[in-house]
Amino acid sequence: MYKEPIFLEPVFQERIWGGDKLKTEFGYEIPSNKIGEAWIISAHPHGPSVIKNGPLAGKTLQDAWQENGELFNKEKDNEEEFPLLVKILDANDDLSVQVHPDDQYAREVEGVSYGKTECWYVLSAEPDAELILGHQAHTREELEHMMDSGKWNELLQKVKVKKGDFVYVPSGTLHAIGKGIVILETQQSSDITYRVYDYDRTDDKGNKRELHLDKAKEVTTVPHKPVSLDFSTVIVDDLTKTQLVEAQYFTVEHWQLQGQAYLSMNKDFLQVSVIEGKAEIDIDGQSFPLQKGTNFILPHGIKDFTLKGEAGFIVSWP
Repeated sequence: MYKEPIFLEPVFQERIWGGDKLKTEFGYEIPSNKIGEAWIISAHPHGPSVIKNGPLAGKTLQDAWQENGELFNKEKDNEEEFPLLVKILDANDDLSVQVHPDDQYAREVEGVSYGKTECWYVLSAEPDAELILGHQAHTREELEHMMDSGKWNELLQKVKVKKGDFVYVPSGTLHAIGKGIVILETQQSSDITYRVYDYDRTDDKGNKRELHLDKAKEVTTVPHKPVSLDFSTVIVDDLTKTQLVEAQYFTVEHWQLQGQAYLSMNKDFLQVSVIEGKAEIDIDGQSFPLQKGTNFILPHGIKDFTLKGEAGFIVSWP
């Protein structure tokens, strides 16, 4: 049985709106200064994480899911894809306004396993930074008319955010991350995006990016349904665990460690990202150092572990 964390290498994605904060804030060696996304826990074919340690070092998380399902308490004949994907996004400019389909639409129209419900923990934000979440249309006809007429300022709802804020984005929600925001995103393992509005931007060849208005109109939830979240807190030794969301596809928590905590694990597996500070995790007499930017999975079969140090974590599981 695997008795250590599965540490993962991030996969970097260049984006028109990307920047260099994944280097300056997280110490990652990024290949350019236009990196918009680090896929930090990924088994998605468009960017699977590589395992850094242990018997599976050099294999991808996708390989481990398919060949070593016991690490995730996966049933042997389960052909489903790895369910979740965790990213850090650096919005050096406004992201396009977009929407994602639900599972049924994704399977029937795109032929892939998962739609995309996601959530965002704000790691940093410039003063007065804002994002787009939802819309003002009351009927689908009104939504389509406002989209076709380009009435974006009337249609789109803006929300100011600061460090430590959390946003839940179910499939069907019009949304966009605004300039100057760095987020950790936990989502279904899907790469389907329908781009609705891109501020008429062009690439270095003068081309506008493709829009997907017809599909966006079909999948957008009308009217927009605001989500209320209840941030419940549990204290275990020197660790404060705050539940950010418990939803259909994932549970996400923020853990703040100030000292030492002894924890038992009762999930199939845990996904863990260190978002600040330094710590160590002790498992069966072995100690592993953790620092900001470290990402790992605690596999099934680990019964208990100890965290020591001063650090913040985002922890999730299916």
